[in-house]
Amino acid sequence: MILRSLLFVPADSERKLAKAKSSKADALILDLEDSVTPENRPRARELARAFLNEKRGPELWVRINPVGSVDSVADLEAIVAGAPAGLMIPKPDSPQTLVDLDSVISGLETRHGLQERSIKLLPVATETAKAVTTLMQYRDPPPRLAALTWGAEDLSAALGAAASRAGAGELLLTYKVVRSLCLIAAKAAGVEAIETLYADFRNPKGLEEMARAAQREGFSGMMAIHPDQVEIINAAFTPSADDVTYAKRVVEAFAGGKGVASLDGKMLDQPHLKQAKHILSLSETLLRR
Repeated sequence: MILRSLLFVPADSERKLAKAKSSKADALILDLEDSVTPENRPRARELARAFLNEKRGPELWVRINPVGSVDSVADLEAIVAGAPAGLMIPKPDSPQTLVDLDSVISGLETRHGLQERSIKLLPVATETAKAVTTLMQYRDPPPRLAALTWGAEDLSAALGAAASRAGAGELLLTYKVVRSLCLIAAKAAGVEAIETLYADFRNPKGLEEMARAAQREGFSGMMAIHPDQVEIINAAFTPSADDVTYAKRVVEAFAGGKGVASLDGKMLDQPHLKQAKHILSLSETLLRR
């Protein structure tokens, strides 16, 4: 599973759903939560289910409403039968939320003749204060966990903060810490970390800077809120030709089972080899698509 770009699509908009079919995003997230008003959710569920039944285009995920709400029950009843690749889970207080959800989804998978645990879960793992304090519990990953992502806006509201960013758009310290903890928690769980969205969709330069910084730090992908963001995000999380060339040289430098190697006057050890192999594997996988 490679998720460089995950594009949110309001599930109650037929126009946006139709446009999303041709998206180059690795995944679409059909949204039943924040971008859909409560009165529109029944219609959104119908449209999302019909979209899932078409089974074409990018990998399809659905963001349901917070687990335990009346809306989340209706979401699951409508969506699981459409066999989405996964569900995005907003505002979980801890990994236990996913454990509890696992049995519910399993029952629905059985009812609809789906493969057991074929539907994966992607929690937005930092949207409540309690959730932040439980991030390290993901080191014992709950069932179905595919990746972890984070968000600042709901957390800032939960904390009673006036903002999550400074005037220039830089994250304030609290949210930098939370972002780093999410990245570490994902790696401890053995899954990928997905960067949060960049809200200023009319600022491609700012988006590129954020995406490339995330890639350098260890995130494997990023969420998008506008179709124009997808190409920039994909490029940021795709190894360049220079990256691939250098990675091949690193692997060659370790030929013969060397524990350490030298390249361009620099000493290399096993972490460098591991990273080089990761780049080559990712590049090869993307080329086969």
